[in-house]
Amino acid sequence: MSLKACRSCKVLTDGDTCPICKGKDLSEDYMGLIIVLDPESSELAKKLGIEAKGRYAIKVR
Repeated sequence: MSLKACRSCKVLTDGDTCPICKGKDLSEDYMGLIIVLDPESSELAKKLGIEAKGRYAIKVR
């Protein structure tokens, strides 16, 4: 399974469309991974502007 990162919201997906923003600008070139289980109680998610649970890339090229 090859994950792709959305260049807009950085969510990781194995599909061809971002499940969060519905964008199609995806990249296989990303660095780092953060898994957010509860965005409301996660200080890191708040700092990164993440509002939905899921897998996110830290940097997308």
